[in-house]
Amino acid sequence: MDAKQVIACRVAQEMQDGFVVNLGIGTPTLVPRYVSPDVHVTLQSENGFLGMGPLVGEPEANVVNAGGQPCGMLPGASTFDSAMSFALIRGGHVDLTVLGGLEVDQDGNLANWMVPGKMVPGMGGAMDLVTGARRVIVAMEHCTRKGEAKILQRCSLPLTACGCVDMIVTEMAVFSRDENGLVLEETAPGVSAEDVRRCTGADYRVSPKLREMDLAALAA
Repeated sequence: MDAKQVIACRVAQEMQDGFVVNLGIGTPTLVPRYVSPDVHVTLQSENGFLGMGPLVGEPEANVVNAGGQPCGMLPGASTFDSAMSFALIRGGHVDLTVLGGLEVDQDGNLANWMVPGKMVPGMGGAMDLVTGARRVIVAMEHCTRKGEAKILQRCSLPLTACGCVDMIVTEMAVFSRDENGLVLEETAPGVSAEDVRRCTGADYRVSPKLREMDLAALAA
């Protein structure tokens, strides 16, 4: 199974009817295809859209998501300037944000905006989103391309925000976070708790109700 599709499929199950949701670039943009038809969410984009939808027909100039990809707009959608967009975000009107991560640690700290020594355009809206949204899910692959753990005891990269992460979803596992730290809640099909332990650098507890991820939507 493709790692990004597994992650997106599982994250989609966290959507609730009526939510205003902000999706980061990359893997999070795959989430809408797996959201149940019975669940209606409104997608917000930090570049000034509320009510984004799939691209239908030819792309239109300037109708793009935060990652610069052409997108569509659903009936009733609205556009506005950055001041209004960030007023929504900073005002706590976004129910859920899903974004990628370079590192997450056991205290819920997130590093997702730069690697020292590499050129980056800036932090963008990530800092505002993870502090303003009511719930934060990090959707990322479990290890780097070199096989190094990305879920750590302490982040080594510059932080985006401290103590902001509520859930981590990877192609191997699902972790929640409570006042005592990370909890392993689910493992992917064919992945054991021991496999997760070997690939994770953080300390965490294993839920007594540990279960297998439901990925039935991948086969739909």
